[in-house]
Formats: sequence, C-alpha cells, structure tokens
Amino acid sequence: MVGIRQLIAGSIFVLYFLYRRTRMPNAKEWRMIFFLAIINFMISQGLSTLGVKYTTAGLGAIIGAIFPLWLVLIITLRGRTKLPPLTWVGIFVGFAGVCTVFYEHLSMLFNLTFLGGIVLGLIASLTWAYGTILTRDFALDYNPYFSIGWQMLIAGVVLTAVSTLTGDTIPLIDITAYAWAVILFLTIISSVFAFLAYLYALQKLPTSLVSVYAYINPIVAVITGAILIGEPLTVLIVLGSVITLAGVYIVNKAMQKDLHARSRIAQK
Repeated sequence: MVGIRQLIAGSIFVLYFLYRRTRMPNAKEWRMIFFLAIINFMISQGLSTLGVKYTTAGLGAIIGAIFPLWLVLIITLRGRTKLPPLTWVGIFVGFAGVCTVFYEHLSMLFNLTFLGGIVLGLIASLTWAYGTILTRDFALDYNPYFSIGWQMLIAGVVLTAVSTLTGDTIPLIDITAYAWAVILFLTIISSVFAFLAYLYALQKLPTSLVSVYAYINPIVAVITGAILIGEPLTVLIVLGSVITLAGVYIVNKAMQKDLHARSRIAQK
C-alpha cells in the first residue's frame, strides 16, 4: 500500500517539475535525496504503516504524538537553536492532551502483545523527526518539492520491490474499490497536498512550531469520525482536545516571543 501510494505521488511531483524543466540534482544532492528517501519514506512511513498491524489506532496515535518530543530533543542536542523553555511546556501539554483523548489506550503501552508495534512506531517517529530537520536544511540548497517527489518515487520503487520479493502482496485485481479509494485519498490529500503545505510551513515557520501538527492530526481524526460515522465524543475526548489546543497555543506564543526578542536584539 505504501509502495503504490509513494509511486503515484512521487510520479506526480517529478513529472510536474520535469515539465517545468527544473534543474536535476547533482551528485551531492542525489546522495541526500537517497538518504532522505530511506529515512522519510522507507523507514518512517514504511514502519509506521507496518506497525498498525500490531497496535490499535489509539495506541498508534499516542506513539505518533511523540514526534514533536523527538524533534525538540534532536534540535537541543544539535545545539544550533536554543528553544525557549515555554516551548517545552507547550510540547508536553500537547502530548498530555493526546494521551487524554486516547486515555483508554494508555495501558496498552505496557502490554507485551503490542511491544513490536510500539517499537516500530517509536523508530518511525524518531526517523521522521530527524528527516524533518534534514529536509528543512536541504531545502536551502535544492528545490524541496522536486526533492520530495524523487524521495517518494525512489521509496515507492524500493518498497514495492521489497513487498513483491517477500510475497507480502496481493494481486492488484483483488484490491477492492474501497481500498483503491483509500489509497487515492492518501496519495492526493496526504502525500501531495499535505506535503506541499508541510514543506511550505517548514520554510516559513520554526521547525518546533510546525511539528505540533502531530497533536492536531488525532483530534481531526476523532472529530471526523464523530461527524461521518457517529463515533461518540466523550468528556475525555473533548477535554483532551482542549488541552492539546492549549499546548499548541503555548508553543506558538513561545515562538512568537522568541522571534520578537531576537528581532529586537538584531535591531540594536
């Protein structure tokens, strides 16, 4: 599924920029594109999708919400950017909100039955955090949209080949119309349009602020489920949503204050 999704999405990006006669990557840029294809799509998206087989959706949402924590930790360890203390507060508040929304799934973190899926999810979120930082840095040297297209296309070819060689596939003719609709939605909305927005945000906003999208995703999923298929909105879900949004607000406020402070220092 991931292979098909990335093949289609990557082809859309690559064909568009080839049509626009965008400069092809040089040897050094190709090396970074291949590396990002491995960590962003083969490892991160590949393992996170595989992990769904071994965890529940709620547990997967909690593990995915660790992504901003990985991100700020990596940024701090690299020492290039000193994050305001309030940013850490907002990150933890947002994570607490996601945990509140999926409170009934927290006990599964200590269930050995789900250990394999938890490990896969943690590796996936860690590599995605590191890949996000590298993607932001690489965007300064090469067209990030053309780059992400090549990453998807390369990963799509490799993942499809691996699935075929391991026998972890079913004939295309046996894929149901509903499954194709899901793949098409993930391809167009989640891979094409969402990545356009994500890459644009990475270039315009602080990375730690962009990362809190991982807190919003589960909230959107829960609300969508309530609207479309009548899933219940419990007190914990509403409370957790409010806490999550509060965390996002704190991070945003902290980054705004930090940018204003740096601006004043630069003016002096």
